[in-house]
Amino acid sequence: MLEILRRIVQEVSSATDLGDALRMVVARIREAMATEVCSVYLYDSDSKRYLLMATEGLKADAVGKVSLSSSQGLVGLVGSRAEPINIDNAPSHPRFHFLSETGEDPFLSFLGVPIIHNKRLMGVLVVQQRDSRQFDASEESLLVTMSAQLAGVIAHAEATGNILDLPSSVAPEQPQQPNKPRKSARFSGAPGAPGVGLGTAYVLSPAADLGSVVDRTTDDPQQELERFEQALEAARQEIRRLGEQLGNELSPEEMALFDVYLNMLNDNALGAEVRQRIEDGSWAQGALRQVIMQYVGHFQKMEDAYLRERATDIMDLGTRILAHLQGEAGNQFSDVELLEDCILVSEELTPGMLGEVPTSKLRGLVSVKGSSNSHVAILARAMGIPTVMGVVDLPHTQLHEREVIVDGYRGVLISSPSSELREHYQEIYDEECALQADLEVLRDEPAETLDGHRIPLWVNTGLLTDALRSLERGAEGVGLYRTEVPFMMRDRFPSERDQQQIYRQQLEMFAPNPVTMRTLDVGGDKALTYFPIDEANPFLGWRGIRVTLDHPEIFLVQIRAMMKASEGLNNLRIMLPMVSSVMEVDEALHLIYRAHAEVLEEGFDIDMPEVGVMIEVPSAVFQIRELALRVDFLSVGSNDLTQYLLAVDRNNPRVADLYQTFHPAVLTALKTIADEARAVGKPVSVCGELAGNPLGSVLLMAMGYDMLSMNATNLPKVKSILRGITRDWAEKLLNQVMQIESAEIIASMIHLSLEKEGFGRIIGPGGRG
Repeated sequence: MLEILRRIVQEVSSATDLGDALRMVVARIREAMATEVCSVYLYDSDSKRYLLMATEGLKADAVGKVSLSSSQGLVGLVGSRAEPINIDNAPSHPRFHFLSETGEDPFLSFLGVPIIHNKRLMGVLVVQQRDSRQFDASEESLLVTMSAQLAGVIAHAEATGNILDLPSSVAPEQPQQPNKPRKSARFSGAPGAPGVGLGTAYVLSPAADLGSVVDRTTDDPQQELERFEQALEAARQEIRRLGEQLGNELSPEEMALFDVYLNMLNDNALGAEVRQRIEDGSWAQGALRQVIMQYVGHFQKMEDAYLRERATDIMDLGTRILAHLQGEAGNQFSDVELLEDCILVSEELTPGMLGEVPTSKLRGLVSVKGSSNSHVAILARAMGIPTVMGVVDLPHTQLHEREVIVDGYRGVLISSPSSELREHYQEIYDEECALQADLEVLRDEPAETLDGHRIPLWVNTGLLTDALRSLERGAEGVGLYRTEVPFMMRDRFPSERDQQQIYRQQLEMFAPNPVTMRTLDVGGDKALTYFPIDEANPFLGWRGIRVTLDHPEIFLVQIRAMMKASEGLNNLRIMLPMVSSVMEVDEALHLIYRAHAEVLEEGFDIDMPEVGVMIEVPSAVFQIRELALRVDFLSVGSNDLTQYLLAVDRNNPRVADLYQTFHPAVLTALKTIADEARAVGKPVSVCGELAGNPLGSVLLMAMGYDMLSMNATNLPKVKSILRGITRDWAEKLLNQVMQIESAEIIASMIHLSLEKEGFGRIIGPGGRG
């Protein structure tokens, strides 16, 4: 049975369109199960009907004509119950509906399984037989497995419009619609950079295929060496050119990503290995493929998502060198007249690819692979380009020049959008632009409620661009500066002097307002190429404060650099990430006091900065008092706290719907933290995404949080809402919310309450958090 299944899957995967795939499936399943009928009914959500789209055993002329309503017959029962129906006497079943047009009257046995893709019903797969019997477990298993395969094929067909090559899925009495528009399809990924982008998809493929290079020997190694050196230098020039094209969009700090690429090309180890293989008799292309694939294979085996993405960088560089070896290098769009609204799509986007399209025409980015922490996502956030990463089910090769929408807020790509969806997202885009312009007048106004309660709004930063945007939006300080970002942009640990210069920029830009610098937070979904962390479960492993306490030499250098950078400003606050016990805090404080003594000995005049801890794991929630007595402030990392409380990987699109910001358990934990911190008189803030969510900010203010830190984009919206309500009103809303058991109902209640207060424009389509 396994071999039969493998053969069917291979044949279906090679089908050129959905019609071929369906006809192939019904024929092969009928043959494999030695049954008399196999049929596929596709479900049309618009007409709410099942249409017979392929069959072996029923009348062929019924295909594309016979349909059932969503509640009709055994097919409708399978769909509504979303589970297999296996019966030995179909006509006797109360839900049986006879279709004379199909000629199915002699068939008694019926087995139907639903075709479901990402929780959406796509259709029903059915087998029938004259004899009265129930199909056995292996037959049912085969059909269920095939329905799962079909679901992906149908979803891809919807995305590309190929599903409309088949007869239109309308009720029998409705006329055919020859020019019916393509059905829209939705694909989920991970949010890479916020915003909405509407435009035309342009699929960017590698300029050359390393995998297709064959092994050959050469009679002239010297000539092959010269060709390799020329290609290597050409690739260097190409990377420099692409970097220069983005020079006006990025700060020097962000341009360091291209320095990482150049350093890889200048890597003597990689280049030396290629040269050695050429000298051993291999031609240049083969030697390059062998070395690149060896490196790529090494990184792809690693569990850490960030390290796996370095394989993408290496493959991109190898492909660029190969393109020059083959004489095929150049901008893929040089001969293409790009429209003004370009959505760049690729299997694996790389920083170098961003330079292929003029930024004035770039409206969005989509990558099948990668995460929100990839180099591309970092650059996209700095450039303000809506981005979706990790769209694993996307048939990207078939989307070229199709109309698409990128929803960078939710991590969603929509292909062939309906006119309603297009209008909806255009309204969001227009409203975002108009709203930001209108809210600029609040830039220098405080976030103060109508009854006089003041709550400072700070920002989360990691790039110089973030800081500039934050000041433009009226930020009062930095609640979280991600110091790992400069580390991620290099191919080695930055020196103490390098770090001091980077930190000084941030501190000077916000002085005299406070800047909270989180100590190096790597591990989990963040890693450094030069400091690999290979673990089976990195999110529960060696990360955050655990790493730096095990490497005091790294920790002390960073702390000294922070303190030296703050000389004369004294607006530095230090924050410890991923704290799970008081022992970690005690050990870290010992090193921080030691570092302070060392910089004083070097002649620096620096006050001891405030030190705080991040509350991100459940164990810290239950030790608030003990932790607060040791430090100067507390800050909740709501993203990680939600992830650990709900046991949901927030970067995994397959479980994204389980990551619920307003889950009752999350809200209870947040209120507990605020109450406990207030009891011991220590200030507490939130620096996760919940703080920047206009709905969440109201609850957090009502809980008693002293400060909120968020991305710069949402700061004006949060400020506008807080200035328009009273604290008493927010506390009453919080009391109501805390009695509810459903995250969805909680979010709806807050949304409706704010709408009634006149904030529909801010929290509506264009103002969501």
